[in-house]
Amino acid sequence: MNVLLLGSGGREHALAWKMAQSPLLDKLYIAPGNAGTATVGTNLPISATSFDEIKEAVKKYDINLVVVGPEDPLVKGVHDFFLADSELKNIPVIGPQKYAATLEGSKEFAKNFMIRHNIPTAKHFTVTAENLAEGFAFLDTQVAPYVLKADGLAAGKGVLIINDLQEAKTELQNMLQGKFGDASKTVVIEECLKGIEMSVFVLTDGESYVLLPEAKDYKRIGEHDTGLNTGGMGAVSPVPFADKALMTRVEEEIIKPTVAGLKKDNIPYCGFIFFGLMNDNGTPKVIEYNVRMGDPETEVVIPRIKSDLLKLFVAAANKTLSKETIEIDEQSATTVMAVSGGYPEAYEKGKVITIDSEISDSIVFHAGTTLDGQEVKTSGGRVLTVTSLGKDKNAALELSYKNIKKIQFDKMYYRRDIGVDLG
Repeated sequence: MNVLLLGSGGREHALAWKMAQSPLLDKLYIAPGNAGTATVGTNLPISATSFDEIKEAVKKYDINLVVVGPEDPLVKGVHDFFLADSELKNIPVIGPQKYAATLEGSKEFAKNFMIRHNIPTAKHFTVTAENLAEGFAFLDTQVAPYVLKADGLAAGKGVLIINDLQEAKTELQNMLQGKFGDASKTVVIEECLKGIEMSVFVLTDGESYVLLPEAKDYKRIGEHDTGLNTGGMGAVSPVPFADKALMTRVEEEIIKPTVAGLKKDNIPYCGFIFFGLMNDNGTPKVIEYNVRMGDPETEVVIPRIKSDLLKLFVAAANKTLSKETIEIDEQSATTVMAVSGGYPEAYEKGKVITIDSEISDSIVFHAGTTLDGQEVKTSGGRVLTVTSLGKDKNAALELSYKNIKKIQFDKMYYRRDIGVDLG
């Protein structure tokens, strides 16, 4: 079969790398892709949100299945675009329809869904310019730190965690006035959950699901979780504290009620659900939903899946996931992200990337890279990530750090403490 994958990040390179191993695959196309995806498929110079161009590519290359990597095309309705088009409606799309994607596209929508279906989460209050005084009053009832979330999509950067009450009130006003553009015209104030974060993923056809490996990612730019939030600086899987007892509670109290809730609300769903969770001494609560895989978590989750990912996608499209099982590698996987100097603020692009010697005992997943003739150059803030498998977390980390030192570009930076907090 011919597959079109939408997206251009490290997540998409990992998905492409895995699908390229499937005996079901004839040809793999990635739109727009990066220098890494070009090694496992054919890149197409098409934006993941240029739906008319995507249609032409689907027809030209006889595409049988579309897999959507990032959230933007899902929230903008790429799945609905296919369903509404007589020439595309029979081509399966892995990724939920626009209304279901509101689980990620609106924090308020997600909160109301969780309340409706008794899914454990933090207390919250929704604020707009019209009820700012009530927002201030809710902040007064909370204890530091104060959590402010842009309701809409803000590229993973629309969450502020503030220790000072007055500063929180000032930032609430700044957000409502457009600090994160239209995404923060509505702000959700949340009770700050205490504990350790982790990410859990399922692939669902709307009826049943398969549980993928869990992961923990590292969002702050600085070591010891300091500095600004980023799209992610590294990840580890499995998560040492995610024992059988905790994961049983996650399935029974969160995953099953979510899938059942979607069905009860008549919300069709075919694709990934990402559960951003807080583990509070063995009690899991939902911080947020995403409607796609996380990045860089994908770069540690996918390498641990032994099963044929494309076969699972076909089963999801055919609503036969209940007949499938998933085999997971018991080894640990770690990934360390190399980023451009200055990221997540202003940074330069177009830096030549060199690798001193061949890397065979790790996988280098490209994120913000592009091909310029024969040269690979930086084209984003998060540039590439080095993933390794090992008998345990420390063995995997040793490989990732050994091999990231073989990669160079001007002003390259990476965190040296990924996974250290897990012992």
